[in-house]
Amino acid sequence: MTISGSDGPDSNHQRPGSATDKTVEALGKLSEALEVVEHARGLLYGFHRLTGTADLALGEAVDLLREAGHESLAEEVNRDVLGRNVIEGRWTFQIVEDYDDNYYAEFKAIEKRARDELVEGKRHLFEAEMKEDRRTHGRAHHEALPPEANQ
Repeated sequence: MTISGSDGPDSNHQRPGSATDKTVEALGKLSEALEVVEHARGLLYGFHRLTGTADLALGEAVDLLREAGHESLAEEVNRDVLGRNVIEGRWTFQIVEDYDDNYYAEFKAIEKRARDELVEGKRHLFEAEMKEDRRTHGRAHHEALPPEANQ
């Protein structure tokens, strides 16, 4: 689908003439997969932050247990749980780094390479065409572009 005129997507969201429907669909699915990976990465960072916050609170609990006279329990928590690896040999920052370096970076690079090779690097073509198909032309709140794009 190629749109022209001012009532359609901007040039960054129009497919090159050589791109077929199947190519745009495939890149849309690749983009969808990357979005899921981005979400997973965010959850992984959330896991990292929550685990770190828990470890800091646990350190405070150890101090409070000691202050309350529960030295044996405080020492057990300190020795067995505080600062413990969440996966053998790894704290969460190491998991995040491994994910970023060995999965996320490669995934992101291959998605970009596919877009560069197949559609001149353009992003979200599938979604831009879906928007054109679904919006009601000429109706308020169904504009192709924000008002500042027409200035």
